[in-house]
Amino acid sequence: MERLFVNVTVENLGPCKKLLRVEIEPERVEAVFAEITASFQHEARFPGFRPGKAPKDMVAKRFEKEIEEQVKEKLLQEGFKTAMQQHKFDIVGQPDVEEIQFTRGQPMQFAINAEVAPEFELPEYKGLPALREDSRITPEDVERALHALADQKPNFQTVARELKIGDVAVINYTGTCDGKPITETAPTARGLTEKKNFWVPVDATSFIAGFGQQLEGMKAGDKRTITVDFPSDFVTPQLAGKKGVYEIELVEAKEKLAPAIDDELAKTYGAASLEKLREGVRADLQNEVNTKQSRSIRNQVTQKLLEKIQISLPESLVDQETQSIIYNIVHENTERGASKDVIAAHTEKIFETAKAAAQQRVKAYFIFQAVAEKEGVRVEQVDLLRRVSEFAAQHKIPADKLYKDMHKDGRLSDVANQILAEKVVDLLVQFARIEDAPAAPKA
Repeated sequence: MERLFVNVTVENLGPCKKLLRVEIEPERVEAVFAEITASFQHEARFPGFRPGKAPKDMVAKRFEKEIEEQVKEKLLQEGFKTAMQQHKFDIVGQPDVEEIQFTRGQPMQFAINAEVAPEFELPEYKGLPALREDSRITPEDVERALHALADQKPNFQTVARELKIGDVAVINYTGTCDGKPITETAPTARGLTEKKNFWVPVDATSFIAGFGQQLEGMKAGDKRTITVDFPSDFVTPQLAGKKGVYEIELVEAKEKLAPAIDDELAKTYGAASLEKLREGVRADLQNEVNTKQSRSIRNQVTQKLLEKIQISLPESLVDQETQSIIYNIVHENTERGASKDVIAAHTEKIFETAKAAAQQRVKAYFIFQAVAEKEGVRVEQVDLLRRVSEFAAQHKIPADKLYKDMHKDGRLSDVANQILAEKVVDLLVQFARIEDAPAAPKA
């Protein structure tokens, strides 16, 4: 049997942390020096010598630093590979190499500071309990949905009476802030400064919070001064937290009327008749309920399995996932118009939320990997191609280009992990002990 010339000892530094001390004997160090020097000698070109025939000592002196670097790199790789073969650690993240001692005639010594996957006993995952709510769609559900559709196609009738909540006001307005036109405070906010024949619902939330409800009681031709408080997270940062004063003239008062639920309404939604619209609504509601029911069962069995296991998690993976979630939270809130100041004020809460979610995700990852290994669940090439094709269709780009890009930047492994998790949860649901339960009361 070939002698390895490598000795490895292991220290536990804490949960999921190992320190591997590696020592490579002097004989192997010298052998690698001879091997690397010979390769340089073969390629070297010196005046007065034929290619590859320069004396070894001359080559070693000329390329001393380069030879040492290559020897060191080769020995590090050999030592690391041997350490992994001997101890079979599942290293996560990028290990750190420390304490290198590298002198000719002496053993080469270095340490590998690494995080490893947690070790745990997989509990019983078959027969996890879950409740399945009744998913039948009633005639009342269909009628509510039809009325909601009708509300989206309203008619507006001009009325001579005073405005009341739920009406629509047609107004002319001018706005000021700190006694000046709003555009002097926020130059791009022309629409907040002046408008003619502007339609605004008489309610508490439309346009600017609190604006519409102050129009209640006005009649066509009336004038009124109202004030609003621009929210601290207002979409126009220059106005955030300030007061606005508006001079209002009511041009028309309009009552919002839902259209009749009939064949004409059906046609506006592309259905041949009311009966066809009703059938489509029922099918859509049933699909929605089925999807919600399936999602609920999947969440239940996943949570039940996670609750059964307490494991330590690699800090680097949790930190990495936390940062990814924080980025998504900040991005989503920015897209909704939240200002940097508002986001900064909630930094601590965002971090706590993100870290808790990251811990659950990382924990689920290791548990799902264990279940997949035990049950022989695999992600095949066809699974990856199908998922990438779906992404490509959504973003209207060529599937082969997206596949190459994702392979190049490492995103394919994320897709594979996602598919594997879905397959494992499919299996957990298949094994689950599902009990039927009455549906929760509808709001």
